[in-house]
Amino acid sequence: MTDPAITLEWIQRLPKAELHVHLDGSLRIPTLLDLAREHDISLPSHTEGGLLETVFKERYEGLAEYLHGFQYTVAALQTAEALQQVARELAEDNQREGVLYLEVRFAPQLHAHSGLDPVGAIEAVDRGLRQARDSFNARAEVREGRLPPFEYGIICCAMRRFSAAFSRYYATLFAAHPYAKPKELFAMASMELARAAILARDELGLQVVGFDLAGEEAGYPAGDHREAYDYAHRHFLNKTVHAGEAYGPESIFQAVTDLHAERIGHGTYLLEADAIRDPDIEDPEDYVRRLGAYIADQRITLEVCLTSNLQTNPQLQRLEDHSFRKLRAHRLSTAICTDNRLVSNTTLSRELMLACQHLGLDHHDLKSVVIYGFKRSFFPGSYLRKRHYVRQVIDCYERLEREAGLRPPA
Repeated sequence: MTDPAITLEWIQRLPKAELHVHLDGSLRIPTLLDLAREHDISLPSHTEGGLLETVFKERYEGLAEYLHGFQYTVAALQTAEALQQVARELAEDNQREGVLYLEVRFAPQLHAHSGLDPVGAIEAVDRGLRQARDSFNARAEVREGRLPPFEYGIICCAMRRFSAAFSRYYATLFAAHPYAKPKELFAMASMELARAAILARDELGLQVVGFDLAGEEAGYPAGDHREAYDYAHRHFLNKTVHAGEAYGPESIFQAVTDLHAERIGHGTYLLEADAIRDPDIEDPEDYVRRLGAYIADQRITLEVCLTSNLQTNPQLQRLEDHSFRKLRAHRLSTAICTDNRLVSNTTLSRELMLACQHLGLDHHDLKSVVIYGFKRSFFPGSYLRKRHYVRQVIDCYERLEREAGLRPPA
């Protein structure tokens, strides 16, 4: 039963960190409609209601249908101006619900072509996020220290697999290497993106804070991208990997061993022995026990996306059956995230409210999850500055607790 003091309004007031949200899955529908008209993009419907009925639905048949809408959003984000606008709007939408730290991830190569290279795409997104940050931090309550400042970071996503149809960049890559095997092209693209991410951070001063690997897990192992992740690792770029979303624990094992992952996107099946598909794993129960203990001990954080998981996994019929409760019981580090605000029709406050309503989070658990989101962020500053920032957030959270009568007066 949910604590009656935990309401959506209360959660919206709390300072929060969003660690896993995709830019191309989080547009405002009016913006998508405007961009579609501007760039002559054909949509299934040209009204907000029509898109919510036909594309961005409450429930999907599975991952394939969930991903269907990205063909329209990516098509709308093929200019620097569009990327900048959508990044700014995403930051503003998060700020309105109390998100003070935002990590935006996207795949620059999905937006790259002859007029816009991957570094240019990163620069456009950084410009939009910076605009929203500077505007927010000019507020009196931030300048006077009554509210922590808004901060952001960018995570660059490589793709486990792609085809020439995914983008003009990928089409050019296939054309330039007609005799290469697809897995060689996958590795080549991820390596080029790792170099672009480091260049954007170190030479242009953009707030690139992490490297990610997204896309279909089955048949496309993380190890194919080891060279790119080694490069990111050597250049002190933080690393996260989509793993255990639609595949078993062995995918998570590959992410933390082959790719040095410090966080895992989703990790839904981490502790599920019956999800193991590798026939060489003789004792699945022992395997997940050891893997779970290792990830807990290393404080590798799981970026949990409740609504998204419910929509992409047909076998998950209700939130009460989500593995989040088990992950928390095993003392694993977890952060609640949205994944895609548009495609999943959600907000970070709503996701946290769902965790309280369906998965038993009380005030203590809620605070732990929220604060740990800041602690396990890929903060774009020094360790000492991050510690100071987290302290500001905790002070703000506890002040709100006192105002609500949930904490004794100081």
